[in-house]
Amino acid sequence: MKVHEYQGKEILAQHGVAVQRGVVAETVAEAVAAAEQMAAEGVTLFVVKAQIHAGGRGKGGGVKLAKSIDEVRQKAEAILGMQLVTPQTGPEGQLVRKVLITAAEDIAHEYYVGVTLDRARGQNVLMASTEGGVEIEEVAAATPEKIVKVWVDPAIGLRPFQAVEVASRLGFEGAAFKQAVKFVRALYAAYEQSDATIAEINPLVLTDDGNVIALDAKVNLDDNALFRHPDLAEMRDEHEEDPLEVEAGKHSLNYIKLDGNVGCMVNGAGLAMGTMDLIKLAGGEPANFLDVGGTANAQTVEAGFRIILSDPNVEAILVNIFGGIVRCDRVARGVVEAANNVEINVPLIVRLQGTNAEEGMEILRNSGVELESAIQLQEAADKVTAALGQ
Repeated sequence: MKVHEYQGKEILAQHGVAVQRGVVAETVAEAVAAAEQMAAEGVTLFVVKAQIHAGGRGKGGGVKLAKSIDEVRQKAEAILGMQLVTPQTGPEGQLVRKVLITAAEDIAHEYYVGVTLDRARGQNVLMASTEGGVEIEEVAAATPEKIVKVWVDPAIGLRPFQAVEVASRLGFEGAAFKQAVKFVRALYAAYEQSDATIAEINPLVLTDDGNVIALDAKVNLDDNALFRHPDLAEMRDEHEEDPLEVEAGKHSLNYIKLDGNVGCMVNGAGLAMGTMDLIKLAGGEPANFLDVGGTANAQTVEAGFRIILSDPNVEAILVNIFGGIVRCDRVARGVVEAANNVEINVPLIVRLQGTNAEEGMEILRNSGVELESAIQLQEAADKVTAALGQ
Protein backbone atom coordinates (compact mmCIF):
# COMPACT_ATOMS: atom_id res chain seq x y z
CA MET A 1 0.00 0.00 0.00
CA LYS A 2 1.35 3.39 -1.01
CA VAL A 3 0.95 6.44 1.21
CA HIS A 4 1.38 10.13 0.53
CA GLU A 5 4.56 12.02 1.33
CA TYR A 6 3.05 13.70 4.39
CA GLN A 7 1.86 10.32 5.69
CA GLY A 8 5.26 8.77 5.08
CA LYS A 9 6.84 11.55 7.09
CA GLU A 10 4.38 10.89 9.93
CA ILE A 11 5.40 7.23 9.99
CA LEU A 12 9.10 8.09 9.93
CA ALA A 13 8.77 10.75 12.62
CA GLN A 14 7.09 8.24 14.94
CA HIS A 15 10.33 6.25 14.87
CA GLY A 16 12.65 9.19 15.45
CA VAL A 17 13.52 10.13 11.87
CA ALA A 18 14.19 13.87 11.51
CA VAL A 19 11.69 15.11 8.92
CA GLN A 20 10.78 18.51 7.57
CA ARG A 21 7.63 19.85 9.20
CA GLY A 22 4.67 20.60 6.97
CA VAL A 23 0.90 21.04 6.93
CA VAL A 24 -1.36 19.21 4.50
CA ALA A 25 -4.21 21.15 2.91
CA GLU A 26 -7.17 20.09 0.78
CA THR A 27 -8.35 23.61 -0.07
CA VAL A 28 -6.68 26.89 -1.00
CA ALA A 29 -7.97 28.43 2.24
CA GLU A 30 -6.31 25.67 4.27
CA ALA A 31 -3.06 26.17 2.37
CA VAL A 32 -3.10 29.92 3.06
CA ALA A 33 -3.88 29.33 6.74
CA ALA A 34 -0.95 26.93 7.01
CA ALA A 35 1.39 29.45 5.41
CA GLU A 36 0.14 32.22 7.71
CA GLN A 37 0.83 30.03 10.73
CA MET A 38 4.37 29.36 9.47
CA ALA A 39 4.91 33.04 8.71
CA ALA A 40 4.02 33.85 12.30
CA GLU A 41 6.85 31.52 13.32
CA GLY A 42 9.33 33.36 11.10
CA VAL A 43 9.09 31.43 7.80
CA THR A 44 9.48 33.71 4.77
CA LEU A 45 9.87 31.22 1.91
CA PHE A 46 7.38 28.39 1.28
CA VAL A 47 7.05 25.27 -0.86
CA VAL A 48 3.70 24.01 -2.17
CA LYS A 49 3.91 20.27 -2.98
CA ALA A 50 1.24 18.17 -4.72
CA GLN A 51 0.37 14.99 -2.84
CA ILE A 52 -0.12 12.06 -5.20
CA HIS A 53 1.19 8.49 -5.22
CA ALA A 54 3.86 9.13 -7.83
CA GLY A 55 7.39 10.45 -8.07
CA GLY A 56 8.68 13.14 -10.37
CA ARG A 57 6.12 15.67 -9.13
CA GLY A 58 8.50 18.58 -9.58
CA LYS A 59 9.09 17.71 -13.23
CA GLY A 60 5.34 17.79 -13.84
CA GLY A 61 4.83 21.17 -12.18
CA GLY A 62 3.54 19.79 -8.90
CA VAL A 63 6.16 21.41 -6.64
CA LYS A 64 6.31 25.21 -6.52
CA LEU A 65 8.30 27.77 -4.56
CA ALA A 66 6.28 30.63 -3.04
CA LYS A 67 7.88 33.86 -1.78
CA SER A 68 4.80 35.21 -0.01
CA ILE A 69 1.37 34.30 1.33
CA ASP A 70 -0.20 35.58 -1.89
CA GLU A 71 2.07 33.32 -3.91
CA VAL A 72 1.10 30.37 -1.71
CA ARG A 73 -2.52 31.13 -2.63
CA GLN A 74 -1.68 31.33 -6.33
CA LYS A 75 0.41 28.14 -6.35
CA ALA A 76 -2.20 26.22 -4.36
CA GLU A 77 -4.93 27.35 -6.76
CA ALA A 78 -2.81 26.15 -9.69
CA ILE A 79 -1.90 22.77 -8.21
CA LEU A 80 -5.11 21.72 -6.43
CA GLY A 81 -7.41 20.13 -8.98
CA MET A 82 -4.75 19.81 -11.68
CA GLN A 83 -4.26 16.54 -13.55
CA LEU A 84 -0.58 16.08 -12.69
CA VAL A 85 1.39 14.09 -15.24
CA THR A 86 4.74 12.63 -14.14
CA PRO A 87 6.94 9.84 -15.49
CA GLN A 88 5.23 7.50 -13.00
CA THR A 89 1.57 8.41 -13.61
CA GLY A 90 1.40 7.67 -17.31
CA PRO A 91 -0.06 10.12 -19.84
CA GLU A 92 -3.44 10.21 -18.09
CA GLY A 93 -1.93 11.81 -14.98
CA GLN A 94 -3.38 11.91 -11.49
CA LEU A 95 -5.83 14.40 -9.98
CA VAL A 96 -4.29 16.43 -7.15
CA ARG A 97 -6.60 16.61 -4.14
CA LYS A 98 -4.09 17.65 -1.48
CA VAL A 99 -1.01 19.83 -1.17
CA LEU A 100 1.68 19.95 1.49
CA ILE A 101 2.86 23.36 2.65
CA THR A 102 6.43 23.40 3.99
CA ALA A 103 9.15 25.93 4.67
CA ALA A 104 11.89 26.21 2.05
CA GLU A 105 15.24 25.03 3.39
CA ASP A 106 18.72 26.45 2.80
CA ILE A 107 20.44 23.35 1.44
CA ALA A 108 24.18 22.73 1.63
CA HIS A 109 23.98 19.28 0.02
CA GLU A 110 21.41 16.70 -1.09
CA TYR A 111 21.71 12.94 -0.55
CA TYR A 112 19.67 9.82 -1.18
CA VAL A 113 19.04 7.06 1.36
CA GLY A 114 16.58 4.19 1.27
CA VAL A 115 15.82 0.73 2.64
CA THR A 116 14.20 -2.14 0.79
CA LEU A 117 14.38 -5.93 0.43
CA ASP A 118 17.03 -7.50 -1.79
CA ARG A 119 15.19 -10.65 -2.84
CA ALA A 120 18.26 -12.13 -4.51
CA ARG A 121 20.19 -12.11 -1.21
CA GLY A 122 17.24 -12.57 1.12
CA GLN A 123 18.37 -9.55 3.10
CA ASN A 124 17.35 -5.94 3.54
CA VAL A 125 19.60 -3.46 1.81
CA LEU A 126 20.44 0.09 2.82
CA MET A 127 21.21 2.20 -0.24
CA ALA A 128 22.67 5.67 -0.12
CA SER A 129 24.21 8.16 -2.49
CA THR A 130 25.71 11.62 -2.50
CA GLU A 131 23.66 12.25 -5.66
CA GLY A 132 20.34 13.11 -4.01
CA GLY A 133 17.52 15.03 -5.62
CA VAL A 134 17.53 12.97 -8.83
CA GLU A 135 16.06 9.58 -9.71
CA ILE A 136 18.19 6.89 -8.07
CA GLU A 137 17.69 4.74 -11.19
CA GLU A 138 19.50 7.40 -13.22
CA VAL A 139 22.39 7.42 -10.75
CA ALA A 140 22.57 3.60 -10.82
CA ALA A 141 22.69 3.57 -14.61
CA ALA A 142 25.15 6.44 -15.14
CA THR A 143 27.40 6.31 -12.06
CA PRO A 144 26.83 3.07 -10.10
CA GLU A 145 30.01 3.67 -8.11
CA LYS A 146 28.23 6.55 -6.36
CA ILE A 147 25.72 4.22 -4.71
CA VAL A 148 26.59 2.84 -1.28
CA LYS A 149 24.99 -0.51 -0.42
CA VAL A 150 24.96 -2.18 2.98
CA TRP A 151 23.09 -5.46 3.45
CA VAL A 152 21.32 -6.21 6.72
CA ASP A 153 20.44 -9.69 7.94
CA PRO A 154 16.80 -9.32 9.10
CA ALA A 155 17.37 -11.95 11.79
CA ILE A 156 20.06 -9.76 13.36
CA GLY A 157 18.93 -6.26 12.42
CA LEU A 158 20.95 -3.17 11.63
CA ARG A 159 24.18 -3.11 13.58
CA PRO A 160 25.60 0.21 14.78
CA PHE A 161 28.75 -0.07 12.67
CA GLN A 162 26.62 -0.38 9.52
CA ALA A 163 24.92 2.96 10.18
CA VAL A 164 28.34 4.45 10.84
CA GLU A 165 29.60 3.03 7.54
CA VAL A 166 26.75 4.63 5.57
CA ALA A 167 27.22 8.03 7.19
CA SER A 168 30.99 7.87 6.72
CA ARG A 169 30.82 6.87 3.05
CA LEU A 170 28.41 9.73 2.38
CA GLY A 171 31.06 12.10 3.69
CA PHE A 172 29.33 13.49 6.79
CA GLU A 173 31.59 15.03 9.41
CA GLY A 174 31.39 16.39 12.94
CA ALA A 175 27.96 17.00 14.46
CA ALA A 176 26.31 16.23 11.09
CA PHE A 177 27.98 12.80 11.13
CA LYS A 178 26.34 11.96 14.46
CA GLN A 179 22.99 13.15 13.15
CA ALA A 180 23.38 11.05 9.99
CA VAL A 181 24.17 7.90 11.99
CA LYS A 182 21.10 8.48 14.15
CA PHE A 183 19.03 9.18 11.04
CA VAL A 184 20.05 5.93 9.32
CA ARG A 185 19.30 3.87 12.42
CA ALA A 186 15.90 5.51 12.84
CA LEU A 187 15.06 5.03 9.16
CA TYR A 188 15.82 1.32 9.33
CA ALA A 189 13.74 0.99 12.50
CA ALA A 190 10.81 2.72 10.80
CA TYR A 191 11.11 0.44 7.77
CA GLU A 192 11.21 -2.71 9.86
CA GLN A 193 8.64 -1.85 12.52
CA SER A 194 6.03 -0.53 10.08
CA ASP A 195 6.39 -3.61 7.82
CA ALA A 196 7.32 -1.40 4.89
CA THR A 197 8.44 -2.71 1.52
CA ILE A 198 10.43 0.46 0.90
CA ALA A 199 11.34 3.54 2.92
CA GLU A 200 13.09 6.08 0.73
CA ILE A 201 14.32 9.61 1.35
CA ASN A 202 15.15 11.67 -1.72
CA PRO A 203 16.47 14.11 -0.93
CA LEU A 204 17.99 13.77 2.49
CA VAL A 205 19.53 17.18 3.03
CA LEU A 206 22.30 18.78 5.03
CA THR A 207 21.09 22.31 5.70
CA ASP A 208 23.31 25.38 5.86
CA ASP A 209 22.99 25.38 9.64
CA GLY A 210 24.25 21.77 9.86
CA ASN A 211 21.04 19.80 10.34
CA VAL A 212 20.31 16.47 8.63
CA ILE A 213 16.61 16.12 7.72
CA ALA A 214 14.32 14.30 5.30
CA LEU A 215 13.00 16.79 2.77
CA ASP A 216 10.84 14.17 1.05
CA ALA A 217 9.66 10.66 1.90
CA LYS A 218 8.39 7.63 0.03
CA VAL A 219 7.01 4.78 2.13
CA ASN A 220 5.23 1.73 0.76
CA LEU A 221 3.64 -0.72 3.20
CA ASP A 222 3.20 -4.48 2.90
CA ASP A 223 -0.53 -5.12 2.37
CA ASN A 224 -0.20 -8.56 3.96
CA ALA A 225 1.00 -7.03 7.23
CA LEU A 226 -1.61 -4.28 7.57
CA PHE A 227 -3.61 -6.39 10.04
CA ARG A 228 -0.81 -5.61 12.49
CA HIS A 229 -1.09 -1.87 11.82
CA PRO A 230 -4.73 -0.74 11.80
CA ASP A 231 -3.57 2.86 12.23
CA LEU A 232 -1.49 2.65 9.06
CA ALA A 233 -4.27 0.88 7.16
CA GLU A 234 -6.40 3.98 7.72
CA MET A 235 -3.91 5.96 5.64
CA ARG A 236 -5.11 4.26 2.46
CA ASP A 237 -6.28 6.74 -0.17
CA GLU A 238 -8.57 4.95 -2.62
CA HIS A 239 -8.64 8.03 -4.86
CA GLU A 240 -5.05 7.21 -5.80
CA GLU A 241 -5.84 3.63 -6.82
CA ASP A 242 -7.42 2.15 -9.93
CA PRO A 243 -11.21 2.13 -9.34
CA LEU A 244 -11.51 -1.43 -10.68
CA GLU A 245 -8.79 -2.64 -8.31
CA VAL A 246 -10.62 -0.99 -5.41
CA GLU A 247 -13.89 -2.66 -6.45
CA ALA A 248 -12.15 -6.03 -6.76
CA GLY A 249 -10.75 -5.67 -3.26
CA LYS A 250 -14.27 -5.28 -1.88
CA HIS A 251 -15.04 -8.77 -3.22
CA SER A 252 -11.73 -10.29 -2.02
CA LEU A 253 -10.51 -10.55 -5.61
CA ASN A 254 -6.88 -9.95 -6.55
CA TYR A 255 -7.11 -7.79 -9.67
CA ILE A 256 -4.55 -5.78 -11.62
CA LYS A 257 -5.53 -4.02 -14.82
CA LEU A 258 -3.26 -4.48 -17.84
CA ASP A 259 -3.30 -3.14 -21.40
CA GLY A 260 -4.37 -6.24 -23.36
CA ASN A 261 -7.54 -7.57 -24.98
CA VAL A 262 -8.19 -10.92 -23.22
CA GLY A 263 -9.87 -10.85 -19.83
CA CYS A 264 -8.61 -13.53 -17.44
CA MET A 265 -10.39 -15.12 -14.50
CA VAL A 266 -8.25 -17.74 -12.77
CA ASN A 267 -7.91 -19.32 -9.33
CA GLY A 268 -4.39 -19.15 -7.99
CA ALA A 269 -1.65 -16.61 -8.67
CA GLY A 270 0.73 -19.12 -10.27
CA LEU A 271 -1.93 -20.50 -12.59
CA ALA A 272 -2.95 -16.94 -13.45
CA MET A 273 0.63 -16.10 -14.48
CA GLY A 274 0.85 -19.28 -16.57
CA THR A 275 -2.48 -18.47 -18.21
CA MET A 276 -1.31 -14.98 -19.11
CA ASP A 277 1.85 -16.42 -20.67
CA LEU A 278 -0.16 -18.86 -22.80
CA ILE A 279 -2.50 -16.09 -23.94
CA LYS A 280 0.52 -14.15 -25.20
CA LEU A 281 1.90 -17.23 -26.95
CA ALA A 282 -1.48 -17.70 -28.61
CA GLY A 283 -1.33 -14.17 -30.02
CA GLY A 284 -3.46 -12.32 -27.50
CA GLU A 285 -2.55 -9.87 -24.75
CA PRO A 286 -3.82 -10.26 -21.16
CA ALA A 287 -6.17 -7.45 -20.17
CA ASN A 288 -5.82 -8.17 -16.48
CA PHE A 289 -4.56 -10.37 -13.70
CA LEU A 290 -7.57 -11.70 -11.75
CA ASP A 291 -7.22 -14.34 -9.06
CA VAL A 292 -10.57 -15.39 -7.60
CA GLY A 293 -8.82 -17.46 -4.92
CA GLY A 294 -9.79 -20.81 -3.51
CA THR A 295 -13.30 -19.88 -2.38
CA ALA A 296 -14.86 -18.86 -5.70
CA ASN A 297 -18.65 -18.79 -5.68
CA ALA A 298 -21.42 -17.29 -7.80
CA GLN A 299 -21.04 -13.88 -6.16
CA THR A 300 -17.28 -13.62 -6.65
CA VAL A 301 -17.48 -14.95 -10.21
CA GLU A 302 -20.22 -12.42 -11.05
CA ALA A 303 -18.14 -9.62 -9.54
CA GLY A 304 -15.18 -10.81 -11.58
CA PHE A 305 -17.17 -10.70 -14.81
CA ARG A 306 -18.45 -7.20 -14.07
CA ILE A 307 -14.94 -5.93 -13.36
CA ILE A 308 -13.43 -7.55 -16.45
CA LEU A 309 -16.21 -6.24 -18.71
CA SER A 310 -15.74 -2.73 -17.35
CA ASP A 311 -12.58 -2.62 -19.44
CA PRO A 312 -13.57 -1.56 -23.00
CA ASN A 313 -10.43 -3.18 -24.41
CA VAL A 314 -11.58 -6.72 -23.55
CA GLU A 315 -12.42 -8.70 -26.70
CA ALA A 316 -12.64 -12.17 -25.14
CA ILE A 317 -12.68 -13.75 -21.68
CA LEU A 318 -10.85 -16.87 -20.56
CA VAL A 319 -11.95 -18.54 -17.33
CA ASN A 320 -9.33 -21.06 -16.22
CA ILE A 321 -10.13 -22.98 -13.03
CA PHE A 322 -8.23 -25.83 -11.44
CA GLY A 323 -10.50 -27.58 -8.96
CA GLY A 324 -8.52 -28.23 -5.83
CA ILE A 325 -9.89 -26.45 -2.79
CA VAL A 326 -12.85 -25.26 -4.84
CA ARG A 327 -14.83 -27.86 -6.84
CA CYS A 328 -15.27 -27.36 -10.58
CA ASP A 329 -19.02 -28.05 -10.45
CA ARG A 330 -19.42 -25.26 -7.93
CA VAL A 331 -17.48 -22.86 -10.15
CA ALA A 332 -19.50 -23.95 -13.19
CA ARG A 333 -22.74 -23.11 -11.41
CA GLY A 334 -21.23 -19.78 -10.47
CA VAL A 335 -20.30 -19.09 -14.10
CA VAL A 336 -23.79 -19.97 -15.31
CA GLU A 337 -25.49 -17.85 -12.64
CA ALA A 338 -23.15 -14.94 -13.28
CA ALA A 339 -23.64 -15.21 -17.06
CA ASN A 340 -27.40 -14.99 -16.56
CA ASN A 341 -27.01 -11.83 -14.43
CA VAL A 342 -24.31 -10.06 -16.44
CA GLU A 343 -24.46 -9.25 -20.13
CA ILE A 344 -21.36 -10.94 -21.53
CA ASN A 345 -20.99 -9.44 -24.99
CA VAL A 346 -17.62 -10.98 -25.90
CA PRO A 347 -16.60 -14.60 -26.59
CA LEU A 348 -16.32 -16.63 -23.37
CA ILE A 349 -13.97 -19.61 -23.06
CA VAL A 350 -14.16 -21.73 -19.90
CA ARG A 351 -11.58 -24.34 -18.97
CA LEU A 352 -12.20 -26.55 -15.93
CA GLN A 353 -9.79 -29.17 -14.65
CA GLY A 354 -9.48 -31.00 -11.34
CA THR A 355 -12.05 -32.00 -8.75
CA ASN A 356 -15.49 -32.65 -10.32
CA ALA A 357 -14.30 -31.27 -13.67
CA GLU A 358 -16.57 -33.58 -15.68
CA GLU A 359 -19.61 -32.57 -13.64
CA GLY A 360 -18.68 -28.94 -14.13
CA MET A 361 -18.35 -29.32 -17.90
CA GLU A 362 -21.73 -31.05 -18.02
CA ILE A 363 -23.31 -28.13 -16.17
CA LEU A 364 -21.82 -25.70 -18.69
CA ARG A 365 -22.94 -27.75 -21.70
CA ASN A 366 -26.53 -27.90 -20.45
CA SER A 367 -26.72 -24.30 -19.28
CA GLY A 368 -27.74 -22.61 -22.50
CA VAL A 369 -25.05 -19.99 -21.90
CA GLU A 370 -23.11 -19.12 -25.04
CA LEU A 371 -19.55 -20.20 -24.32
CA GLU A 372 -16.70 -22.40 -25.51
CA SER A 373 -15.50 -25.10 -23.12
CA ALA A 374 -12.00 -26.57 -22.96
CA ILE A 375 -10.21 -29.30 -21.04
CA GLN A 376 -6.55 -28.64 -21.81
CA LEU A 377 -4.97 -25.22 -21.30
CA GLN A 378 -3.52 -25.21 -24.83
CA GLU A 379 -6.97 -25.95 -26.17
CA ALA A 380 -8.32 -22.98 -24.26
CA ALA A 381 -5.56 -20.77 -25.64
CA ASP A 382 -6.30 -21.91 -29.20
CA LYS A 383 -9.96 -21.04 -28.73
CA VAL A 384 -8.95 -17.59 -27.49
CA THR A 385 -6.93 -17.15 -30.67
CA ALA A 386 -9.91 -18.17 -32.78
CA ALA A 387 -12.22 -15.86 -30.85
CA LEU A 388 -9.90 -12.94 -31.56
CA GLY A 389 -9.97 -13.81 -35.26
CA GLN A 390 -6.25 -14.48 -35.42
